[in-house]
Amino acid sequence: MSQNSTLTLSLANEEATVELGKKLASAIVEGAVFYMHGDLGAGKTTTTRGIVQGLGHTGNVKSPTYTLVEPYELPEKSVYHFDLYRLGDPEELEFMGIRDYFAADAVCIVEWPEKGQGFIPEPDIDIYLAYDGDARKVTLKAHNERGLQVLLTIGSYA
Repeated sequence: MSQNSTLTLSLANEEATVELGKKLASAIVEGAVFYMHGDLGAGKTTTTRGIVQGLGHTGNVKSPTYTLVEPYELPEKSVYHFDLYRLGDPEELEFMGIRDYFAADAVCIVEWPEKGQGFIPEPDIDIYLAYDGDARKVTLKAHNERGLQVLLTIGSYA
């Protein structure tokens, strides 16, 4: 990729974190695969809430810690929010038909992706969230052209 594939932002509060998610949603043309990284409470589910709401969902967005996946069937897109924190063995993903979720036009958001390594596709964008005092620092890293286009679009908002 010829252009800068990394974007780092400071998010002052929860509202800014949700807003980042909404900006990401507005930049998705087809589908997308986002990997979310960060400690517990760093803002992974909050960012996901912004993405899902930005794509048109009006209800609650919760972390699927016990179910592994929370589907959102929206008029324009299918969105799947995965939380692999409690995954015992990555092979369990095969039994749940993980590959079926990652269709080209679906939006897949994966928290704790390292627990599913080898069974989930590579991301378009890695999102790293970290505590920065009361704020959050977020670094987004694109891994392909689809991810780069999202970063270029949201970079113009930053």
